Amino acid sequence: MKELILTSMIICPVCNHCEEEAMPVDACQWFYQCKCCGKLLTPKKGDCCVFCSYGTVSCPPVQQGGGTRCSP
Repeated sequence: MKELILTSMIICPVCNHCEEEAMPVDACQWFYQCKCCGKLLTPKKGDCCVFCSYGTVSCPPVQQGGGTRCSP
């Protein structure tokens, strides 16, 4: 089984600030507030979470399932 990556760099689409964040292992994270400009990020249409939309690594549920959604 492939080892899960549990951190991702979230890149704000407004100010381009990058922040390394820990990802939840068993759920999707639907909201993230940029620590630089304060913009509240939500997933892009078709993505399950902010890590899949703005992160450098897909969320653990997607990594485990090999798909594009967190749902089982």
